[in-house]
Amino acid sequence: MRTHSRRDLLKILGAGTAALSATTLLTACDDDDPVTGNGDGNTVTLDFSTNTGILNYAYALEQLEAAFYAAVTANSAFGTIFSSDEQSVLRDLQAHEEIHRDFLAAALGNNAIGGLTPNFDSINFSDKTSVLGTAQVFEDLGVAAYNGAGRYFSRDTAGRSLLAVAGKIVSVEARHASVISDLIVNNRISGTGVIDANGLDRAFTPDQVLGASGAAPFIRNTVRAINVPAS
Repeated sequence: MRTHSRRDLLKILGAGTAALSATTLLTACDDDDPVTGNGDGNTVTLDFSTNTGILNYAYALEQLEAAFYAAVTANSAFGTIFSSDEQSVLRDLQAHEEIHRDFLAAALGNNAIGGLTPNFDSINFSDKTSVLGTAQVFEDLGVAAYNGAGRYFSRDTAGRSLLAVAGKIVSVEARHASVISDLIVNNRISGTGVIDANGLDRAFTPDQVLGASGAAPFIRNTVRAINVPAS
């Protein structure tokens, strides 16, 4: 019953995110923002001096998460290493990440970066521990990335609109992180060290998120952040 209730909640949350209109972000992105492209075909540059660059940062991470869950559910061992309830939860998470990815892509339009190439060589998709451990890394990293990036949006109406939408997405990502933690250790709500003594989640800088201890090992492209405002 606990698993079914959790699954139903996740479906509701996913539907809520899908119902958001990309128009909200389209109108909030400054038309004068430069396109943040793939440069030499392998390097992706995210300009944090613009709302578009910050939105592309989120889009890059959602691409990675969506690709990961797609690989998880497509693996031939998926139905063997996970129970039917666990499979349903992971499919729900896949659907959410794909909704987030497509939502941001639609909002960015021609300003969107190109498709990233994931690097999942270090993941054993036939091993439950490897899959769930990586899912925990991705979800915790995503939450910390959104928490850290919110303050970079412009202080005008456009920036506030983007911040409101980012808040809706990160709340779902945090629920993802919690449900993955529960699949790893029954009734655990978070990974070790994620929530501090004040009951607050972590907030990472772009360098922390995109660096060697973050997303870099899982992306074949070089993704770099420029013009990140000082703390």
